Amino acid sequence: MAKGITRERIVAAALELLDDQGMDALTVRALASRLQVAAPALYWHVRNKQELLDEMSTFVMRRVTDALSQVPPGASWRDDVAAYARVLRSQYLLHRDGARIFSGTRISDPDVVKAKEPWLARLRGAGFTLAGADDALDLVTAFVVGFVIEEQERGQSFGADPDRYSLAERDAWLGDGAELVKAAGHLRDDGEHRFERQLGVVLDGLAADLDR
Repeated sequence: MAKGITRERIVAAALELLDDQGMDALTVRALASRLQVAAPALYWHVRNKQELLDEMSTFVMRRVTDALSQVPPGASWRDDVAAYARVLRSQYLLHRDGARIFSGTRISDPDVVKAKEPWLARLRGAGFTLAGADDALDLVTAFVVGFVIEEQERGQSFGADPDRYSLAERDAWLGDGAELVKAAGHLRDDGEHRFERQLGVVLDGLAADLDR
């Protein structure tokens, strides 16, 4: 085992590498180079890239749990779930490709998983079945992950090519017709307003399902 190499240090270095070069550059070899160790030394702590992603995701979700513990309970389940969505998005946005590391991962800290217990209890108290409460949290999480992946990908693409999303060029490329498609493109707003509007649609859907 390489002296001084811990799982915590590996995860910290992996997040730094992610921020510097992005998800595609996150490899065990590149991480070992950053830590100035041979790649096999890392396998004492993480068996493969998927396990590394599990640990990175767990680290981020610990921060989500800590941040949520500082948020006062809302007046309703809807307020609480919206607060969860906003905290989750803010934590993903702290890292380049932050939402991508979450997809398909398994949380490795039981305390982080147990933190879901009061959320399920809160939703059940509001009238959701256990299955409905679990679905609600999964749906909101999936929405945030998808939204932030698209948000970050568009931002990075725009940074590399400011003309990539030119509406004038898109309209010319579409040619005649498709007037609704063109108009919808000009209505698009990224960032906070779009997130809040679409989150509202998700929450409206959950509320409607609860009232059935």
